[in-house]
Amino acid sequence: MVRASRSVKNVDADLTNQVVRVLGTSPVKILTEALEQTGRKARLIGQGVPEDFLVSAAVAEFKGPVIFGVVRLAQVNMELARIEANFSGLPPGKHGWSINEFGDLTKGAASTGKVFNPTNVENEAVGDLGTLDVDDKGEAFFSGVKEKLKIGDLIGRSIVVYQTENKSSDSGLTAAVIARSAGVGENYKKLCTCDGTTIWEATSADFVMSKV
Repeated sequence: MVRASRSVKNVDADLTNQVVRVLGTSPVKILTEALEQTGRKARLIGQGVPEDFLVSAAVAEFKGPVIFGVVRLAQVNMELARIEANFSGLPPGKHGWSINEFGDLTKGAASTGKVFNPTNVENEAVGDLGTLDVDDKGEAFFSGVKEKLKIGDLIGRSIVVYQTENKSSDSGLTAAVIARSAGVGENYKKLCTCDGTTIWEATSADFVMSKV
């Protein structure tokens, strides 16, 4: 059972259907690991939808062939969004990453435009996500919140990972388009890859574990 904490407000277990509903702000990775400590496999089915937003969740998938990953974005309130990301296949070290203006991948990251900055405030770009710390295995995990970020404004734009920490020094290492993501109760369809793998039932060894 998931222990109660400040980040977990409520836990509801449906033993008949083998579904656990968790209300809180803990990262998905931490909740999954806590549930798997009971000896069962845990799979993320979806995410709740705040009533105040027409678009409350989004996802960007990096599908290789070298770099794989998934970035999930969820609206917390009108001025705050939670971001969770998992990457593999990145060069070890520190890499800048950002939300860029366009979802144009015709030239890869180079055609995604500038860092998204609707307020045009110098040195305070809303789309600047800071730095990813990539370990020796080429893997990176990020969980945090971003102020002044509205999910509805991001659909069709892109997330870019750079070669270095300096986002202005290179054209970008890889990029993925941001798409709308359905929450629990919005879409009961399963998203599958071309080889037939059901993504949100995939194992932790696969690049994504979500229902979108």
